[in-house]
Amino acid sequence: MTHVYFDHNASTPLDERVLAAMLPYLREQCGNASSRHEFGTVARKAVDDAREQVAALVGVQPAQVIFTSGGTEANNLFIKGVAATLKPTQVAVSSIEHPCVTAPAQDLARQGWQLRKLRVTRDGTIDLADVEAALAQPTGLVSVMLANNETGVIQDISAVSALVRRAGAVMHTDAVQALGKIPVEFTTLRVQAMTLSAHKVYGPKGAGALVVDKRLDLRALLAGGGQEHGLRGGTENVPAIVGFGAACEIAAARLGDLGPRLAALRDRLERGLHQMGAVIFGAGAPRLPNTCYFAYPGIHGETLVIELDNAGYAVGSGAACSSAEHTPSGTLLAMGVEPELARGAVRFSLGAANTAEQVDGFLQALAAVIRRLRQMKAVAV
Repeated sequence: MTHVYFDHNASTPLDERVLAAMLPYLREQCGNASSRHEFGTVARKAVDDAREQVAALVGVQPAQVIFTSGGTEANNLFIKGVAATLKPTQVAVSSIEHPCVTAPAQDLARQGWQLRKLRVTRDGTIDLADVEAALAQPTGLVSVMLANNETGVIQDISAVSALVRRAGAVMHTDAVQALGKIPVEFTTLRVQAMTLSAHKVYGPKGAGALVVDKRLDLRALLAGGGQEHGLRGGTENVPAIVGFGAACEIAAARLGDLGPRLAALRDRLERGLHQMGAVIFGAGAPRLPNTCYFAYPGIHGETLVIELDNAGYAVGSGAACSSAEHTPSGTLLAMGVEPELARGAVRFSLGAANTAEQVDGFLQALAAVIRRLRQMKAVAV
């Protein structure tokens, strides 16, 4: 059975053009970008070219791009790297952040900082009144994601940034899910730091970036040979960085076409979901064009994911699993969704290769799975 992939918010397939750009640096071009000979010079130019490609996609100067191993490292570099330059006050993050933001923020809380979780409304957008209330306390740094990885809800980051800057704090956004799906402009968002990742834009895993305001005071997490303007020690992963740059250049070229096409497919999907009685989370808010997060009352999300996988369709579950229990999505709980319904959440995220025929096939398979699960539940009762 050939599986259809509808989990692009988790990771995207490597674009063939990206692979082609990477291959010379996986084969014959083996140089260290810090070496002074010809091989090193070639590697250094490749890294510099990639830096320009990433910078162009988000409208910054190349010197503002710090390459990292991915989004997790970039988020940690911002939170811990900025905190290291400040006296402990308050760190504020939204209540729907990815764990690679909340976990380092919790680390700061163990070091004397006050951690404040910013509320979201029932549609998943940040509560600006709560942001303003939080900033009444002395605050060092704030992080609010541009687009949620589960619901796809897009935040008004420029409005949050205006409040944060007025309070004298440092503003960061995790733009990992937004990049390549909607326009992302560093200056328009008015942030001082922004996180990006390659494998969400048809690039390789193992490459990311923290984009920074040149005036930002930031301390390195990894000490070493002074790479990345002294902010990220360690030999550069040249093939992955080259792939990241190529992926950003491709994303820039097709951004205007891809978003509307994926939005049309997402709308086609949601019409079918509504006919089958699904609850769609964040549907009233601006969302990424490729993302739909839904649930069916009384049907467990993990069960639905497994059954759909057996039917040939890969989707994501909103439940974080442990060996003993299934915990409902923290994002949905923050939105006020009842835990039982939240346990049923399934994330459907489209990509560049998906088609209307695949969406229709998915809906047919989903309908069959829902009928079977409901029949099983009725018999059990």
